[in-house]
Amino acid sequence: MVNGAVQKSTENGLESAIARALGRRAVVLVGMMGAGKSSIGRRLAVRLGIPFVDADTEIESAAGMSIPEIFQKHGEPYFRAGEARVIQRLLEGGPSVLATGGGAVMDAHTRELIGEKGISVWLNADLDVLLKRTKRRNDRPLVEKIKELMPLREPFYAQSKIVVHSRDEPHDTIVDEIIGALRKHVGLATGKGEQS
Repeated sequence: MVNGAVQKSTENGLESAIARALGRRAVVLVGMMGAGKSSIGRRLAVRLGIPFVDADTEIESAAGMSIPEIFQKHGEPYFRAGEARVIQRLLEGGPSVLATGGGAVMDAHTRELIGEKGISVWLNADLDVLLKRTKRRNDRPLVEKIKELMPLREPFYAQSKIVVHSRDEPHDTIVDEIIGALRKHVGLATGKGEQS
């Protein structure tokens, strides 16, 4: 993985236990552009002591050009086909935190692979938060369509195994919520002798 440096193992028992319980599965972050998949994903990977991989960065590396350039030169269908191939390769790579592009879940095969080889986490952010975050960047080819894309994509995001509300809180707060949801999802004890 080009941008997936392995992080040092965490000293926290819960996070280590979650990482072990993942086996070869990835934690796959899905959601609209601006939901925080990359920034939250990096922090989550450090906490779990597993690699972070950004699918968009991997796509750019494989294509030898930026995503806006891919869209401009080849169009969205070409980009989506390459995105599906890259995500499939990344999911074969063992445990990681994988940040996907906002439209990745629109491909049925990609959704199926994520379901088989990962634990999907939807970072569900309100439109006003997404607009505030995305207006800072000019490298997102579909940002002007965010209001149109949300209602089309949300039914697919909602199929995720875990849903966490991404909002204007410190990223570590959101990471804590994801870790709590992962703990429950993988069936680890709550720490009070209960099994969740």
